[in-house]
This record gives sequence, structure tokens and C-alpha cells, in this order.
Amino acid sequence: MEFKDQIKMLGDRIEKLKSQVLTEEATKNAFIMPFIKELGYDVFNPLEVVPELIADIGIKKGEKIDYAIMKDGQPVILIECKCHIDSLDVNKESQLFRYFHTTKAKFAILTNGIVFKFYTDLDTPNRMDMKSFFSFDITNIKPFQIEELKKFHKSIFDVDNITNTANELKYTNELKKIIHSELTEPSDDFIRYLAKQVYTGQVNAKIIELFRNLIKASFQQYLSDNITDRLKNALTKEQDIESEQAEIISHPTLKDSDIVTTEEELEGFYIVKAILRNKVEGARIHYRDAQSYFAILLDDNNRKSICRLYLNGGKKYLAVIDESKKEIKHEIFSLDDIYNHSEDLEKSLLNYIEQN
Repeated sequence: MEFKDQIKMLGDRIEKLKSQVLTEEATKNAFIMPFIKELGYDVFNPLEVVPELIADIGIKKGEKIDYAIMKDGQPVILIECKCHIDSLDVNKESQLFRYFHTTKAKFAILTNGIVFKFYTDLDTPNRMDMKSFFSFDITNIKPFQIEELKKFHKSIFDVDNITNTANELKYTNELKKIIHSELTEPSDDFIRYLAKQVYTGQVNAKIIELFRNLIKASFQQYLSDNITDRLKNALTKEQDIESEQAEIISHPTLKDSDIVTTEEELEGFYIVKAILRNKVEGARIHYRDAQSYFAILLDDNNRKSICRLYLNGGKKYLAVIDESKKEIKHEIFSLDDIYNHSEDLEKSLLNYIEQN
């Protein structure tokens, strides 16, 4: 089973069991030890994982770190645990700061078995940062977080590799928090900055309040439009695949060598391309030859057929694709007759451009 699947299964298990786990010790046994195990470490091997590592530092005697992950006889990751119903406050973890400073450990984890916060020493060497560079909720972990967590797996654990990306992760997380805050409740400074881009008058308190709702509504509309566009693009790609598969199924024995593009079809293509050149760049007009017809498309997309030429039968037709994706056939007696349908061809093209 892949690492991502193991972590997701653990997250699902924790979600189901958390109502039955009510103490810190139970949290360690049910949530945190299985987590350490998924990172590839043997929780019952003191050469790999030491529970309650004693941290005697100066006048502080008998302090203990809940778990220390070891490498070559030295702790490399310190783990401080809380009950899952407790909040995590790094300011109250003085022993974690002290022990991080006096050992060779490069990383520290503060966790309640559900939320995991990872710390290192980006700000000052050998001194644990006050802000985590990486955190996640294991019951709702995202794919990119799993990839970052995987770097701590015993099989690929590399201090330098993690440290190189920790700085970027730290600032990315901080920026995401700021963006989320400004999206949900824009600050006055942010409102003032945006208002000045579109409002020519003085941006006073009244204008700030006016733009507060406008900016919030604009954010919501932008995000909604963005999601809609992504869904539409995904649906279009899926439909393109289905269309291509349908074409293959409808001609199961058809090979490329069975289709011959004639000089007449190419001449028809150039005429259509010349007609549409006033509306769109010529490079966007493509053709695809099939057994029964010769299709002319926008952006080489099966879902954007402009017209089809039927030139190999007893009668010749130009079939223009209307806005409902239906063929409107026009009999033609020569290729010059295509020019008589210039308006229809342009209308078919504009249907796709307006959709975009």
C-alpha cells in the first residue's frame, strides 16, 4: 500500500475513534504511535524511537520529551504530545525549546494526534522557531501535504532536503493565512489599496466601507467564475476524449492509411480558412479528415467543429455546425459556392469565441 493511502487510512481511523479517546496517554497509543509507525519507524525499538526521553538541562531536572526519533544514537526529531481535545500552544512548551537547543535534533513536532505542527531553526541556528514551517490536520490532509510529510519517512529522511524546502513552506503557509484573512474580511489597508486602483476620489472611511462589501462580493464572484471555468474545461476535455473514443468505436477497423485527403478537400479547407481569416488567426483553423466527411475545426478541437465538407459522394455538401451542434447542410456544385455561405461560417465560428 502506498504511503498516501496509509496516511489517509490512519486519518479515517482517527476520525472514527476520537470520541472514544479522552486522555493524553490514550491519544499517544491510538493516534501518535501509529503515526510514527507510518513514517517507517519501529516504535518498539529504542534504537529508533525513545519514549519519554529525559531532558535534564541546567537546573531543570526530570523533564521528559514524549518521543524522540533517533538516528545514529542521536535524536533527530522531537515529538511533544497533547490530548486530541487540547489546543496546541507552542508558547507553553518551554521544555521542547530547551531540549531542541541542547540536542542535535533538527526538527520538533507538537501534536495532539490530529493536528501536527513541525518546527525547525530557520530564524536562528539551534534555536527552535516560534512558528511552524509545516502543519496539517491528519483527518483532512491534502495531497500536497502528504508529499511534504513523506520527506520525513525513514526510508528517504534527509535533513538537508527538508531544510531546503522548509523556508519556502513557512512563508507560503503564512501568505496563505493572510490571503484567507483578506478574502473573508478585507483589512482597511487592503481595501484602500484596491479602491485606489479604480476610484479617483479621496479614499476616506465612508469609501472604505462602501468598497468593503464590493471587494468581498468581487472575490466571491471571481472564485466562483474560476471554479466554473475549471469545471467547464475538465468537462470539455472529458467530452473530447469521449468523442474521440466514439469515433474509434464507430470505425473499429479504420486505419490512418484508409483515409485519403484529396486535393479538393484541401482546397475547400483553404477557402473556409480564408473566409474566417477576418475573424480569427489562420493558425487556429485546423482540419481532420474522416472516412465519411472532412471536418474543419477551431483550435483542433473536436468540440469546436465549424463545418464539414462532404465531397466524395454523388452530391457535394457544405454542412455548417449551428449553435446547437447540429449540421445545416447546403448542397454545393463547386467549391466556389462555399463563399455563398460565408455569413453562416462566421456565425458558427463566433459561437465558440463568444463562449470563451
